[in-house]
Amino acid sequence: MKFVRTLALGAMAGLVFASSAAQAATVEVKIDNFVFNPQTITVKAGDTVTWVNHDDIPHTVTSKTGLFRSKALDTDDNFSFTFATPGSFAYFCALHPHMTGSIVVEAGQ
Repeated sequence: MKFVRTLALGAMAGLVFASSAAQAATVEVKIDNFVFNPQTITVKAGDTVTWVNHDDIPHTVTSKTGLFRSKALDTDDNFSFTFATPGSFAYFCALHPHMTGSIVVEAGQ
């Protein structure tokens, strides 16, 4: 009986973990023509944002607070960051500081 109860609890824990993982999303921001597109996005806590450089020259993705910083991304390179906590996160390209964007993170469900 103890084994069956442990097995059932383990299965339930697996379902909770699977449903939490299924809710996390990956959102893409394109870097093209010296612009982050979209410039502002809203995601849930736990979501991952992936920036992909489609320009012919390198760019970076650099948080204004130092939370994240990519290496120089060449053409078709990407950088991903998972946002764990709610808030507003401004970023820019360290090579071209006029390029800016922001991520708004809402509480997860």
